[in-house]
Amino acid sequence: MGRWTVYVLIAIGFAIACAFLSNWQFERNETRSEQIALVEKNYDADPVPLADLIGDDGVLDPGDVWHPVVLNGEYIADDQLLVRNRPHGGTSAFEVLVPFRDVDGRVFIVDRGWVPPGDGDSPDSVPAPPPGEVEVIVRLRPGEQLPASGRGAPDGQVPTINLPSIAELVDGDVITSAYGQIVSETPPGDGTLGGFDSPTDDPGPHLSYAIQWILFALMGFVFIGYIIRTEIVKHREEVEGMPAPVKTTRRRDKDADVEDELLDAR
Repeated sequence: MGRWTVYVLIAIGFAIACAFLSNWQFERNETRSEQIALVEKNYDADPVPLADLIGDDGVLDPGDVWHPVVLNGEYIADDQLLVRNRPHGGTSAFEVLVPFRDVDGRVFIVDRGWVPPGDGDSPDSVPAPPPGEVEVIVRLRPGEQLPASGRGAPDGQVPTINLPSIAELVDGDVITSAYGQIVSETPPGDGTLGGFDSPTDDPGPHLSYAIQWILFALMGFVFIGYIIRTEIVKHREEVEGMPAPVKTTRRRDKDADVEDELLDAR
C-alpha cells in the first residue's frame, strides 16, 4: 500500500504540472486572440491626425496600436538611421528609420521600409526620403527593448527600434512611446523600399497545446491505475499458487491428549 500511495502522489504531482502548463497555454491563446482582434479593429481604420492618438503627454494607448495616423511636415534626412538584422525577403535586411518633424513641432520616428544587405556592414544604397513638405501615413507601433545580449551597431545604425536610445541620437522633442510603419507618402521619395507584410491572423497552436496538457494529466492517472492493477493481479496469482496451510482446531488437539492418557493408563 505504501508503494501505491507513492504512485498516486506522483500522478497528482504530474497532473498539477500539466494543469499549470495548460493554463499557461490558455493565457497565451487569449493574448494572441486579443492581438488578432486589435489588428482587425485598427489595421484598415481611417487615418487620423497624430495628435488625436498621441497627445501632449506623448503616451500611446495600447488599444491604438496599428491604427493609421497622418503626419504633415518634413523628414529630417540627416538623422536617418538603419536598424540591423531585420527578417525581410528571406535575409537579414536593414530597416530605414527617418525622423519626421510634424506640424506640431514634435519629432516622430518613421520606418520607411527595408533594404537588402550589401557586401559589407551596410546596404549598398538607401533611397532618400522626399525633401520639403510631405504628407505621410503610418501605422502606430510600440518601440522595442534593447537586445539582452548588449550587442551594439556601427555608426548610423541601431540594433533594435528602442525609441529612448534613438531619441538620444536625434535633435528635437522625440516621441518615445511609438513609431510608425509607413503606409504611403506624398510626394514619394526617390527609389523604392521594401514594404511591410500585414500581420498574420494565425492564432497559433496554443489552444491545441493546452488541450494536450489536460489529456497528458488524465493519461498520467490512467497509467498509474494500470500499474496498480497489474501489481494487484500479480500478487493475487502468487497467493493462489501457494499450497494451502494445514488447519488444526483446539477440539482435535484435546482428543489427541485424551488418547495419549488412555494409552498411558494401560
